[in-house]
Amino acid sequence: MGEDELIQTTFAPLASGFAGALGLTDDCAFLTPPAGEDLVLTTDAVAAGVHFFPEDAPADIAWKALAVNVSDLAAKGARPIAYLLSIAFPELPERAWLAAFARGLGEAQAAFGIALAGGDTDRRPGPLTATVTAIGSVPSGRMVRRGSAKAGDLLFLSGTLGDSAVGLLLRQDPERRVSLGLDMREAAMLVGRYLRPEPRVALAPHLLAHASAAMDVSDGLVKDCARLARASGLAASLDCVRLPLSQPLLSALARQPDLIATALTGGDDYEVLAAVSPGEASAFQAAAQACGVPVSEIGQLSAGTGISVLGADGQPMSFTRPGWDHFPH
Repeated sequence: MGEDELIQTTFAPLASGFAGALGLTDDCAFLTPPAGEDLVLTTDAVAAGVHFFPEDAPADIAWKALAVNVSDLAAKGARPIAYLLSIAFPELPERAWLAAFARGLGEAQAAFGIALAGGDTDRRPGPLTATVTAIGSVPSGRMVRRGSAKAGDLLFLSGTLGDSAVGLLLRQDPERRVSLGLDMREAAMLVGRYLRPEPRVALAPHLLAHASAAMDVSDGLVKDCARLARASGLAASLDCVRLPLSQPLLSALARQPDLIATALTGGDDYEVLAAVSPGEASAFQAAAQACGVPVSEIGQLSAGTGISVLGADGQPMSFTRPGWDHFPH
């Protein structure tokens, strides 16, 4: 299969929902910003051996590549519009692999309300890598930034924490399920959260309406919360007892309590961390519940610097590392 055929048979159908893609028949796509709105742009790559296992199902790889970018848009309060995809293959992919990858992209596009606008296909040494640039829009001047929180704001987290990090442990060692007291269904749920993160697109308009600051949690809650607090010139405190945890994770923690540190620092959650003023908290919680993305109050911001995490015993917790870092010292 030549490159032109690959593009037209595999990727062009995914661009049919975006007129500016021109059916992937040109060198560029075009986008007219919606009237009265700003464009929001983000880019992230996933690489075999770093963000996914080389033997993962191609549909899951495709889903993750798009999901981690749409998650950034959602946390900014943005509505997804289109994305660019650049994918580098170490060797010529099989047709069946490409078909499954395209199917995963199609499933993700339908779930997130976004369409392919263009990109690039390449063959070069190194791991399989998929780089996505996602584009969304918000009302002009309204993008929810990470550095605009205020002292006294409450910290809310969407969904549940730590499922993906423990799912990765199970993906690495499936037999660990037994020592953690998990049945097959519970283990599959945790691994599924690692393979297919769920960006909180439905929460975006409610962040616009109620949040003073927000970001998605990708590198670990402790690290990302510290980033939000630092960008806002504030200190943050988190309460372990308030963390939203799924039933499978609670079952695992009953057998191995120290997994709470993995949940707090493991990353790959792709949940939204939002700072909300006390006066907006009830309305935000109600709106989130109504859209099917419940949020939990987990801490607060205050004057000062740094981050503190209270454990279940009420004592401050310490961590070997606060989260994932591509460039550790």
